[in-house]
Amino acid sequence: MEGKNKEKEWVEIYTDGACSGNPGPGGYGVILKVGPHEKELSGGYRLTTNNRMEIMAAIKGLEALKRPCRVRLYSDSEYLVNAMKKGWVYRWQAQNWQKSNKEKAKNRDLWERLLELAKQHEIEWHWVRGHADNPYNARCDRLAVAASKRENLEIDEGFEKGEFN
Repeated sequence: MEGKNKEKEWVEIYTDGACSGNPGPGGYGVILKVGPHEKELSGGYRLTTNNRMEIMAAIKGLEALKRPCRVRLYSDSEYLVNAMKKGWVYRWQAQNWQKSNKEKAKNRDLWERLLELAKQHEIEWHWVRGHADNPYNARCDRLAVAASKRENLEIDEGFEKGEFN
C-alpha cells in the first residue's frame, strides 16, 4: 500500500453547502487545491436542504478528480464528516438505509453517489468550524450562497420527488 500511495497526488478539497430556508433554494461551493493550484466549483438547486448541499459539495469535489487521489476533504458539516468518518453511512447502507432508531436514513441517493466516489480515492475527512477563521471554508460558503441565488436553478430530483428525504 505504501508504494501505491506514492503514485497518488494529495488533493485538498474544501466544501460547503447553503440553503435559504430548509428546504429552500440551495447551493454548494467547492475549492480543490493541489499545491499552488486552485479550482472553484459551485452550483445551485431551486428546492433542497442544507444537508443535501453539504453532501453534494463533497460529491462535486470528488467528481472533479480525474484519477485516484489521496484526499483531505474539509467540511463544516458534522453530519457529513461524522457519517463518513464514524461509519454511520455504511451502517445505514447495510441496514437497507435504516438508522439505528428504525427511521429511514435521509439523502440515500446522494450517499450512494458519495460512497461510489469514495471507493476510488483515499480520503481523510476533516471537520472545520463554519464561519470561523478558515479562509477556504469562508470562500466555499460565499460560493454556495451565491449559487443558491442564481436564476434558473437546477432541480434536485431526489428531494423534489420526495424519494430520498
